[in-house]
Amino acid sequence: MLDKIEKAKSAISSASLQDAAQLEAFRLEWLSRKGLLQDLMAGLKDAVPEDRRALGQALNDLKNLAWARFEEAQNSLGSSKSDVDVPDMNLPVQFLSLGSRHPLSIVRQQMVDIFARMGFALADGPEIEDDHHNFSALNFPENHPAREMQDTFFISRNPDVLLRTHTSTVQVRLMEKQKPPIRAIMPGRVYRNEAISARAHCLFHQIEGLYIDRNVGFKDLKQTLYHFVKEMFGPEQKIRFRPSYFPFTEPSAEMDISCLICQGEGCNICKHTGWVEIGGSGMVDPNVLEANGINPEEFTGFAFGMGIERITMLRYGIRDLRLFTENDVRFLRQFSGIS
Repeated sequence: MLDKIEKAKSAISSASLQDAAQLEAFRLEWLSRKGLLQDLMAGLKDAVPEDRRALGQALNDLKNLAWARFEEAQNSLGSSKSDVDVPDMNLPVQFLSLGSRHPLSIVRQQMVDIFARMGFALADGPEIEDDHHNFSALNFPENHPAREMQDTFFISRNPDVLLRTHTSTVQVRLMEKQKPPIRAIMPGRVYRNEAISARAHCLFHQIEGLYIDRNVGFKDLKQTLYHFVKEMFGPEQKIRFRPSYFPFTEPSAEMDISCLICQGEGCNICKHTGWVEIGGSGMVDPNVLEANGINPEEFTGFAFGMGIERITMLRYGIRDLRLFTENDVRFLRQFSGIS
């Protein structure tokens, strides 16, 4: 046993501890729970009783020697490392670059702010909806093509569960729980089963509005949307209304503005007409009011809806809608500093 202790003492004293790797190897070999020192300590129980005292003292000295060598080398390596790693206080400060807000978030907030100044509150609702809130309560006929899988994402075998195709579902929920007057906007993400292209996507963002009160007329709708366009695109922007059809409004109209990308000369965004449709609108159909517990003989109202992607494309001259979902940092960095 004493021979083993002497050999271990010699090995510990001559061990090379010049770098962190050698220091770690030394620790594992001698000082760890499964190291050689523990093996020697475990052998003490097999020694003759009268020799145990001397052997125990020798083993204790060996342990102290091993720890002394380890700590000395550790301190030496630590001091030399700190000499190298001392930062140079004369170096210039490296400022971290800040990220930018997504252009859709920027324009969404601008739109919300404009309508808020006109007295519209903010409302929200679920993206997973049922047939009643998405179609039936909005006067969609049973055989309307929007109820087919070619136009709508149904997410279960039950045809009653789907991803909302418009934020009009929030209008329905608002009319169910609140009595007129109602004046609110509903921004949010919607889903439609469409082919992805420069002008269309299977998911996009809408902002819809609803105003219900006594004596609300079509002129109120036109003035509201005229004011929005002037605020968003400038006082010189040209605007036109075209008759249209929507199941939940009557009469209905689509609103166009002159194309800001080609300045009316014709491009792929305006289909070479010089005009771009930015939203649909109309007076709320009496059937919709009645289906949601509002007396159409006493109250009237208007509703409108716009695509946030379309507004953003026109505002910033973006020609491909797919850029909004590709997360290309070269595209997103262009909006740094815009609020």
